[in-house]
Amino acid sequence: MTTTDHTRAPSVLFVCVRNGGKSQMAAGLMRHAAHGRITAHSAGTDPGTTINALSAETLAEVGVDISGESPKPIHPALLDEVDLVVTLGREAHVDAPAGTPVQNWDTDEPSERGIDGIERMRLLRDDISVRVSTLIAELASVDR
Repeated sequence: MTTTDHTRAPSVLFVCVRNGGKSQMAAGLMRHAAHGRITAHSAGTDPGTTINALSAETLAEVGVDISGESPKPIHPALLDEVDLVVTLGREAHVDAPAGTPVQNWDTDEPSERGIDGIERMRLLRDDISVRVSTLIAELASVDR
């Protein structure tokens, strides 16, 4: 994965269906861990109206604040600008422009094991956090 502009930070668009939980968590964790080396965006294929309160609470536990964020749709111009699109979960699908890679993170779904509430969100956060750290390492290793 490369970009034609070697002077700017790589950019990633995280997408889930509602853009209230998983994609917001991924973008928040990326911003926090990448320290400006990677630009993170989030959007939804069918955005809701609010951020999932438990998602925000579990991120706050690790020093990440997404309380000022709000769900938003995928903007076509943004799709043209990002270096990578990452869908989270099994339901979000994105038709990215030719040349823009799309990865799917089939994230852990604790509710399938009967785990709900704050514990579910903590497990999701931790799963997404590991994936974000791996992606940061991958993007950092690309010859820019």
